[in-house]
Amino acid sequence: MEEFVLRNVTVVNPDHTMDNAYVLVKGGKIAAIGEDQYITQDLPEIVEEKEVESGAVLVPGMIDVHIHGTNNVDTMDATQEALKTMAETLPSEGTTSFLATTITQHPDLITKALKNAASFAAEDRSAGCAEMIGVHLEGPFFSKDKAGAQPKEHLMQADVELFQKWQKEAEGLIKWVSLAPEQDPDHALIRYLTKNGVITAAAHSNASLEEVEKAANSGVSHVTHLFNGMSGLHHREPGVASAALLNQNVTNEIIADGVHVHPAMVKLAFHMKGAAGLLLITDSIRAKCLHNGTYDLGGQTVTVEGNKPYLEDGTIAGSMLKMNEAMRNILDYTGCTVEEAAAMTAWNAAAKLGLSRKGSIEPGKDADFVLLDREKEVLRTWCRGEIAYEKGKEG
Repeated sequence: MEEFVLRNVTVVNPDHTMDNAYVLVKGGKIAAIGEDQYITQDLPEIVEEKEVESGAVLVPGMIDVHIHGTNNVDTMDATQEALKTMAETLPSEGTTSFLATTITQHPDLITKALKNAASFAAEDRSAGCAEMIGVHLEGPFFSKDKAGAQPKEHLMQADVELFQKWQKEAEGLIKWVSLAPEQDPDHALIRYLTKNGVITAAAHSNASLEEVEKAANSGVSHVTHLFNGMSGLHHREPGVASAALLNQNVTNEIIADGVHVHPAMVKLAFHMKGAAGLLLITDSIRAKCLHNGTYDLGGQTVTVEGNKPYLEDGTIAGSMLKMNEAMRNILDYTGCTVEEAAAMTAWNAAAKLGLSRKGSIEPGKDADFVLLDREKEVLRTWCRGEIAYEKGKEG
């Protein structure tokens, strides 16, 4: 692995910004960081200096914990090439780590996707691409009342034995499970997941506030794509969204594309939860990076027009959002600081997953970081110390 130093760069971390800084990278890790004027203390020998554009900022590599696909591939394709394409494409939007996300389907097809993910993870992957850090099992334990784009014919009650089978096939890669609390009425699966260190999220659920609170006491610690696919903010019947906003022990993820959630509601969520309580995700599908047209999602036909993918009945089906766009939008919608945006795109996900080697630009951590221009367009992305994307050098 190459050794290099970035000089005179503005480094943005979730808790502070350092101007006129240097970042020294060795062996795929951040070896040192400090004020550029003191660089000789950490740089006794000459290493390559990387040029940094004027006005650009360096932010932690973004972590997308909810992504189905991009660039005409999907996790459910269950091929090595599909996951490889995702890993190679995502750095162009600033994503350096991701959870490959499944969708509700026949159990055999989910098994196939999980086995494929395990095989992919077992290979020695190049550092110069996004790292698949696990699997997000979205479904099939959802409510038909709030199925959204999840195929209703394959929805089912929570099943501990089935999950155990899937986790075995995935070789322990399932790090995150989205389910409807009412589909696990005795909370057997929720308690099992929590005991075994798997993040449990409420999703595609018609549960009441009280049901979610009870589920949270059993281990639910997150709410998937806030406001979408859930009972809402009704003034007499508060549902999942109400519980998500009120319970400070429950983090929320949100699709900040202006399609799934109105900017005013994104701002409301930010004011209720603060930067520490929100994770930005894409929930993107294979159509991302491609043109308008028709595509497949979980065996269903999705039509894409602009930034809106939808099923035949008009149901929104995933997104076309990129992580750098989500960062730009959250800044616009809420007026938050760039540091807070970095928390919502990187730090919070790393902390939730217990990934101490990612989420911020600090010595000892993976050299995952993104150089952004003033408009939050990606100039360059490094994954574990290797250049993974450079604007103008695509393809």
